[in-house]
Amino acid sequence: MLNIAFGQSKYYVDSLAENTKRGLRQKVRRGEYPGLAPVGYINDVRTKTVVVDKKRSVIIRKAFTLYAKNNSRLEDISNFLAQSGIHSRNGKRLHRDRITFILSNPFYYGHFRYGGEIHEGKHQPVVSKKIFDKAQEVLKQRGRPHHKQKNGNQHEYIYYHCTKKRKDMKCPEPCIRQEELDRQLSSLIQKFSLRQDWAEQLREMLEKEKSESAQSSIAFVQESQERIRAIQTKLQRLLDGYLEQDIEREIYRIEKAKLLSEKKSLEEQMARIEQKRTGWLEPMAEWIKEAKNLPKIARESNLFAKKVTAKEIFGSNLVLAGREARVSAPKSIAFPPQNQWTALCAANEKVGQFSESQILVPPAGIEPA
Repeated sequence: MLNIAFGQSKYYVDSLAENTKRGLRQKVRRGEYPGLAPVGYINDVRTKTVVVDKKRSVIIRKAFTLYAKNNSRLEDISNFLAQSGIHSRNGKRLHRDRITFILSNPFYYGHFRYGGEIHEGKHQPVVSKKIFDKAQEVLKQRGRPHHKQKNGNQHEYIYYHCTKKRKDMKCPEPCIRQEELDRQLSSLIQKFSLRQDWAEQLREMLEKEKSESAQSSIAFVQESQERIRAIQTKLQRLLDGYLEQDIEREIYRIEKAKLLSEKKSLEEQMARIEQKRTGWLEPMAEWIKEAKNLPKIARESNLFAKKVTAKEIFGSNLVLAGREARVSAPKSIAFPPQNQWTALCAANEKVGQFSESQILVPPAGIEPA
């Protein structure tokens, strides 16, 4: 009797396990991720699906964008996430390996890994495939061993100095205290801020452009659709060959991942070409938001945010001379402006000296040439 009971119990457990695996495989075929949602997403217990976390997804998208620009280290991304409220379970900063895992997770552009394969997901992407690919290039370039330097000394003050690219050249400039450098950077950043009333006017003009501008490239879209259909046919043939055991599992996995990646890139290219004429509107709206937010960044003590902002505005033209932070080419912030930041700075300098009709853009439009 004991043997019979044991056999029935084992059969029940095995059947339950097999039914569970079958259910997971069905979810994967439907494009539903059968696991714990990565940071930036949440598991919706009601629909049993993975949905976007509206607050954290914005932070993750910004982290991808920062790293894809190749100006930030993994440690910088970890600090940025920590300052934005994303930590490990024990409340500490995320480790370099964890940051690497996040930045290389295809889940964020719409695919997911399961069972050693890449699958198309139904969840909403957080980043574009283009930004994701750029981040992978940076990860690959920097994928060499890192050595930590241990220093037991404790410093009560932090000083900065202007660095030189040549290691055999000693910087002649004196050091500057962090507090003073922070004050000077805040003052510089403030000069490039966008006034509230100007921001509202620019937003109104953008909305008008959105309603009037629409263009698509039919030939390219049709060609892309044909290529996507061809890829879908190849995927089906690949699957048939694998099921018929004509193709080895490892070859199947590799080829499937290549085809899915190509398909995703084509879909994004098709979306970009359809809005080629209006593609500048979203970056413009984002710039208005950033420029309007500069006074807040200047007031607060978030040094990482100031570093990112200074890099965005000044690039490599910000230098330290005589304990003074300044732009290396002062002529670049006079008319005619060379970019949107220098134009805004010059406009701010002319307030009170000229009428707004001579400062602001004419009503004809704000679209680029």
